[in-house]
Amino acid sequence: MTQLQPARIQRLDADLMRDHLREALEIYGAAMGYPASVVDARYGHAASHTTRMGFQAVGAFDTEEVLIGFGYGYTTRPGQWWYDQVADALGRNRSRQWLRDTFELCEFHVRPDQQGMGIGRWLLGTLLDSVSHSRVVLSTPDNDTRAFRLYRSEGFVDLLRGHYFPGDARPFAVLGRALAPE
Repeated sequence: MTQLQPARIQRLDADLMRDHLREALEIYGAAMGYPASVVDARYGHAASHTTRMGFQAVGAFDTEEVLIGFGYGYTTRPGQWWYDQVADALGRNRSRQWLRDTFELCEFHVRPDQQGMGIGRWLLGTLLDSVSHSRVVLSTPDNDTRAFRLYRSEGFVDLLRGHYFPGDARPFAVLGRALAPE
């Protein structure tokens, strides 16, 4: 694998994330294979995520200052759509284990033509270095993708496999990783 690094990785506060949100959602759509209509519909949701407790974000920029990858998340809590979907599927005991004091890595994507060069690993490390929660959880399409392999190589374990979220016909894997001793 070729290891190239973007010109820079930058932490993005909520305002900067919102400034780059259209670019980020274009990357999201390309990486996930979603049509423009799905991407457009995500804007309001993604903007509201920047106001959630524990919000953290990072972006990777090329030498021309174009966003080529990003990731963000926040404290996952009851009443949030993803939390409620996953907590129900995990059941009470596993939810207590995995969804308390937990950072939900909500979106994490690298432009498809930039994948496989180490950018995702660099972004993930930078983002998780600033997280103070004891665990991180995420969902990703449940197949052998570069993202799935990255998460595995970074110590994420299966919490759920073959999980279906409303509105998406693909199965997803829900993965988690401890960040700090409990």
